[in-house]
Amino acid sequence: MAKSELIAGLDLGSGRVACVLGTPHPDGQGIKVIGGASVLTRGLKGGVVLNIHETARAIRTVVEKAEEQAGQMVHGLYLGVRGNHIQSFNNGGNYSIARTDKEITAEDVRGVIEHAKAIPISTDREILHVIPHSFALDRQQGVPDPIGMEGSLLEVDVHIITASSSHINNLAKAVAEAGFDVIEPVYSLLALGEFLVTEEERDLGSLLMDFGGQSISLGIFVEGGIRYSKEIPVGSDFITRDLAHGLRTNIPTAERIKINHGVAHPTLLNGDGEEMIEFKGVDGRTMHSVKRHSMVDIILPRVEEILTHVGEEIQKSSYGDLAVPGGTILTGGGSQLSGLPDAAEQILNMPARNAYAHGGIIDAPPELLDNPTYATAMALVCYPQSASFNQTTMARRTESQLFRGVRRWIKDLF
Repeated sequence: MAKSELIAGLDLGSGRVACVLGTPHPDGQGIKVIGGASVLTRGLKGGVVLNIHETARAIRTVVEKAEEQAGQMVHGLYLGVRGNHIQSFNNGGNYSIARTDKEITAEDVRGVIEHAKAIPISTDREILHVIPHSFALDRQQGVPDPIGMEGSLLEVDVHIITASSSHINNLAKAVAEAGFDVIEPVYSLLALGEFLVTEEERDLGSLLMDFGGQSISLGIFVEGGIRYSKEIPVGSDFITRDLAHGLRTNIPTAERIKINHGVAHPTLLNGDGEEMIEFKGVDGRTMHSVKRHSMVDIILPRVEEILTHVGEEIQKSSYGDLAVPGGTILTGGGSQLSGLPDAAEQILNMPARNAYAHGGIIDAPPELLDNPTYATAMALVCYPQSASFNQTTMARRTESQLFRGVRRWIKDLF
């Protein structure tokens, strides 16, 4: 197997780093995962670097573990980007065809997309992705692919995703210090949309919710593509902290209790509300116990608060009603909370389900495929083969601030 076939996806999340390695499947369909690992780190919070050196150590550790499984060396990787510094909006552009030959070319399509993204943004931000929604030709809307058609006026609607340059630079520095190159930074939600949302759900209209520890990423898909994305500064760590405070225990113990025994709604107790859950207190020695229904009294208010906030953001987007047919697809570490789809369905007033990779896209061991910890890293491995990657105009930064800064930083080291 040629080393050039190796694809690496790196997810830097809320205090955890995950890496998945894959290659094109031998049958030519999808990706075969050949390695994967994850580690906790204090160098990250909500996808933002707090300590470059600690983050670099975690990256090196997790990639080396994945390399050992795969039996191959990683050089470049696709870097997942997330966090509250991500901002997005929609814009439009037009491009006049002044030639005698009115046939639309690929260069014309690139030209109209360049026009759509030629907007002023602050100097501390940069464009990650420019995603075409749809094209119009001589005012005729709904043209999926104008190349080869004839017309005088080409128009496009796009979804533009931007990020903080300093945050992206810090991520790239941590990766460089670990000894690897960033092939392309990718907005994690965009990769997850290709990985977890079916073509039918993207066409009908659906909401993807990546429930992280420090933030929730929302993406609304309509008519085949993403129309709205938003980062919300709340996450499952808020539920964990409530449990730690209410049960008077430490954060790791509260997290285990939440995942193993917590429920998002009292109707899901199924008669087990009186079951006693034993755990150690803050000192790590004193034993305590709590009934499951008492835990619901702690968990439910925070779940309702978070999902109500999500609902308000959806309605403000003007795309809320369009997401109802396909419903909500839940992923991320926070989605492990039992009954969260039921709570989301009730509060958001739309169908909801836990995410799973749709058919033929990936061949991975169950311990990776069924674990939300690896969802983003697997999505990043699959992303280069996706239609979105091929059709999307990426905001390349061949000589941008990002890579100039990283090269300058490495040069200073040596």
